[in-house]
Amino acid sequence: MERFSIPTKDQVSENNQAIFDNLEKALGFVPNLYAFYAKNDTALGDYLNLQNRKSTLKAKEREVVNLIVSQVNNCKYCLSAHTVLGKMNGFSDEQVLELRSGNASFDTKIDALVKFTKSVAINRGRASEEEKEAFFNAGYTEANMIDVVIIIGDKIISNYIHNLTGFAIDFPVAEDLQLTEAN
Repeated sequence: MERFSIPTKDQVSENNQAIFDNLEKALGFVPNLYAFYAKNDTALGDYLNLQNRKSTLKAKEREVVNLIVSQVNNCKYCLSAHTVLGKMNGFSDEQVLELRSGNASFDTKIDALVKFTKSVAINRGRASEEEKEAFFNAGYTEANMIDVVIIIGDKIISNYIHNLTGFAIDFPVAEDLQLTEAN
């Protein structure tokens, strides 16, 4: 027996039903993660407000943060969703895998973002001085750093929800990353 189920539109509040309608119009479906949030009367709207807030980072940079944090937290659902979104934002399959491994040899600025994000996520906000320096030397600002941390928080929420529940992934499933001891 599966402990956690995904609610249907008729099983959620009127407010969440309206959000489901908007998601169906925008995305063509309601992703299981969003539907699961709708079990709580305010969580879906709150989460979408956080996820869709204005950022100093470009969409492509936000996907870098999403992929890195999802890899650190080993969230197969978010890795699958953000692999699709990463490719929609211009990354190739190979680049997505490289990003997830903790590198971006194809772009030095993105590489600094990757390494900084990974250091922040792994060290719970205590990024190494080397990674912080490289992040700022790559042209990122303190405002960008704040946005990176907010996006990390956003992604941790989703990663933890899926890691706790394990509900079905409704995106093409991301390939497993073969990591070496160094990664």
